[in-house]
Amino acid sequence: METFLFDFDNTLANSGEASIVSVQKVFADAAKPVPTRDMIFSEMGLPIETSFPMWANLDEHDIQLQKMYADFRDYYSAIEDQNTKLFPGIKEVLADLKDAGHSLYVVSSKGSASLERNLDKLAISQYFTDLIGSDLVDNYKPAPDGILKLVDKYQLDKQQAVMIGDAVFDLQMGKRAGVNTAAAGWGAYDIHAIKAERPTYLLDQPQQLLDI
Repeated sequence: METFLFDFDNTLANSGEASIVSVQKVFADAAKPVPTRDMIFSEMGLPIETSFPMWANLDEHDIQLQKMYADFRDYYSAIEDQNTKLFPGIKEVLADLKDAGHSLYVVSSKGSASLERNLDKLAISQYFTDLIGSDLVDNYKPAPDGILKLVDKYQLDKQQAVMIGDAVFDLQMGKRAGVNTAAAGWGAYDIHAIKAERPTYLLDQPQQLLDI
C-alpha cells in the first residue's frame, strides 16, 4: 500500500472512556435518558450530530440539541488529555510507515480543530500529510466524502490506499470510497461486527500495518 488513511478514536488513540463519560454527563444534565456504555460504543465512530438526535429523540435543529453539542465539546475537551492515550506501538508504526515513503492521513468524525489538537498533544501530527474532520465534509461517515476529498486533492491511487478503523462505519466508508479496508482489531468494541464487514485486512496489532 502507498496510502494509509486512519480513523482517530480507538484506532490511533484509546479515547473511548472520555467519550462515554462526556456523553453520559451531557445527557444527564439535559434530563434526557442516559445512553448506556454499550449504546455509546455501538455508535462510536459517528459524529455526535448523528448519534445525539437519535438518543435524545430530538429534531436535528432543536435548540436543546445545539446546547448539548456545545456542552459535550466543552466537557470532552476538559477531560480528553488524561483519557486519550496512543495505543502501544502506534507511534513507532507511524514513524516506520513515514520513513518508508508512505503517505498518511486522518479521516475522523471529530471536528478538525479538535483533531489537530489531539494529534499535536500526542506528538504524532508530523507523520500526517493532511486530515479531514467532520466539519470539512457534506456527509458524515459512513459516506465516503472524507476519503474522496483526499483522493481528489492529492490524486491518490485508490487501489494503493487503505482505510484503517475500529468501527463498521470506518470500513463502510472505505468500501464506498473504493479503497482497501483494514479493521483495527486492537481498538474494536465489537470484533464480530467488523468481521462481518469483510475488510480487506483484519489486524490484531498496529505492527501488522507494516506488512500490507
